[in-house]
Amino acid sequence: MTMDGVLKLYFGESNVPTPDFIKEAAQKAMADGYTFYTSNAGLPSTREALADYYQRMHGVSVDPGLQIVITASGVQALNVGIRCVLDPGDEALVLTPAWPNGSAIISMANAKPVEIAQPIVDGRYSIDFSALEAAVTPRTRLLIYTSPSNPLGWVATVEEQQQLLDFARKHNLWLLADEVYERLNYSESVTPSILRLATPDDAVLVAQSFSKSYCMTGWRLGWLVARKDLAARATQLNEFIISHAPSFGQRAAETALRDGEDSLRELVQRLKGNRDYCLGELRQMPGMTVPAPEGAFYLFPRIEGLTDSFAFCKKLLMETKVGLAPGVAFGAGGEGSIRVCYAAELPILEEAMSRLKNFLLS
Repeated sequence: MTMDGVLKLYFGESNVPTPDFIKEAAQKAMADGYTFYTSNAGLPSTREALADYYQRMHGVSVDPGLQIVITASGVQALNVGIRCVLDPGDEALVLTPAWPNGSAIISMANAKPVEIAQPIVDGRYSIDFSALEAAVTPRTRLLIYTSPSNPLGWVATVEEQQQLLDFARKHNLWLLADEVYERLNYSESVTPSILRLATPDDAVLVAQSFSKSYCMTGWRLGWLVARKDLAARATQLNEFIISHAPSFGQRAAETALRDGEDSLRELVQRLKGNRDYCLGELRQMPGMTVPAPEGAFYLFPRIEGLTDSFAFCKKLLMETKVGLAPGVAFGAGGEGSIRVCYAAELPILEEAMSRLKNFLLS
């Protein structure tokens, strides 16, 4: 963070700024007086906009007053959701490699994260249901998965989602789907949500965010969709963590949901081009195994013989000023890999790939 000239491919964000129409909506909201408290669950109009989004994109009916809670970021949606589900001493299964915040929040709740690595099968990441079954104990309360995945780029198929839901039902577990990268899918306009399969009575919750799809990382706006009883508890818990998300930001988020499709399509097309370029370059480098990402904006190449990804990334940074994230940071199954965020501009990616190749060959 203190070095000059680093090619920063370790952050999980695009370098595309928030579109002007969203920023202008926030300015208008402030001028219109949206500078006061809202309810703990967020503005009714924002929750209604999200309910309309789920009907439009997924054909799912969600009660805006009883099932949606606006949060100050996707990670805060994870936080309130996990804390509502787990008691001290409970256990939670987490499909990894994954963004480490889920496991960290479990630990902060004085519960135990049990990480289950996702193996590569036939060239794509999959789910080891045998390992999941073996990991269930009488204290297991929760299963977390991320689709599209950070850092894998894996997208759960509808069949895999159904298997996860059936597994949670069988073992009486809450199922938490981190769907923050839902719109960054290279084969569909929207990744099918687990809510398409779940009934209103299922113990299912979805953590979401405006950060990735609408280039709003610094705005800290997200939401939680959950069964009515959990949503009510999450609303109460919101009071003691942040009270509510910023009111003018919520109004801007409504504009993003309503008018953001064109800019979102442009973003996905740019990311797809970046993915294809980096994937092609990495697959020509020695010792690389790189499953093709189906969504999000990360590549997670496994490097043959690599046993200390932290040391590798530190050496790469110091010698070439290319900043990548070590795979070990993402939990079980991550060691031996590195994470490349390809959301930067293409000239930055071209220079980073060239330096990485030379580093591997040196």
